[in-house]
Amino acid sequence: MPPYAFFKKQFMPLAEAKIGILTHAFHYGTACFEGIRGNWDSEYERFCLFRIRDHYKRMLNGCRLLKISLPYSLDELCQLTVESVERSNYHEDVYIRPMAYKSSEAIGVRLHNLEDDFLIIVTTLPAYLDTQNGVRCGTSSWRRVDDTMIPARGKICGIYVNSALAKTEACENGYDEAILLSHDGHVSEGSGENIFLVIDSKLVTPPSSDNILVGITRDTIMKLAKNELGIDTIERTVDRSELYLAEECFFSGTAAHITPIIEIDHRTIGTGEIGKITAELQKLFSQVILGRNPKYAEWYTLVGK
Repeated sequence: MPPYAFFKKQFMPLAEAKIGILTHAFHYGTACFEGIRGNWDSEYERFCLFRIRDHYKRMLNGCRLLKISLPYSLDELCQLTVESVERSNYHEDVYIRPMAYKSSEAIGVRLHNLEDDFLIIVTTLPAYLDTQNGVRCGTSSWRRVDDTMIPARGKICGIYVNSALAKTEACENGYDEAILLSHDGHVSEGSGENIFLVIDSKLVTPPSSDNILVGITRDTIMKLAKNELGIDTIERTVDRSELYLAEECFFSGTAAHITPIIEIDHRTIGTGEIGKITAELQKLFSQVILGRNPKYAEWYTLVGK
């Protein structure tokens, strides 16, 4: 069975879902998207779509920022996504990419007087970062875009040029991932991940005011740390030098899951291995995203048997 997409208000083979080269979103980045994990549980032969409603709430916020109007309710978006996964016929982890975009074939920088549309694709995604052995990071020379330039509260397509510049710079310099600072030099986030430090056995993470995307995995970790480990998370401004002195450090994100950071700017973080708290959170997270913890049933949309 060929892969399918939801496109132009219908399901069709992915190979037939095409946009025109004059599409406004293609020229100007006037679109917002989400990345949703469909985690395949081979034991139960089902997918767990993780916190799908929260992802769509964030996407609808992005639509408000970009003046995109969609004809679907939150429940309808979730149901379209379930059907997309069912039609995909995959039996492995999938990555779901819904996107709302300015679909008019028109040249001219603006948000008004343009048509809007929505699509969903379901695909597979190889390991984004090395969650088992950890990653080496470099502080990027590119600064995280400020909220007064492009809003940081949504996954707005155009802002990801900032991330692409930082990611490629890091890789070409021999690192696995970049860490971006805010305009005033405070730690913001990775190119596609939030960041956590362990300091005095507590979690520390940059606040929303430092231009981070407020991540759903980030929120999950904060809740798991508090509920399951009794560890509070402190949201505060983080200086670059604090990264080097942290006991542990890790990324979080839909693609990255929980990825230990073992080195930053050629400085070993902690012992240079996965830290105790990071490992405990990884274990908790791996069960939660499969839908196996009834305490968090409101996070799960199960598809399959």
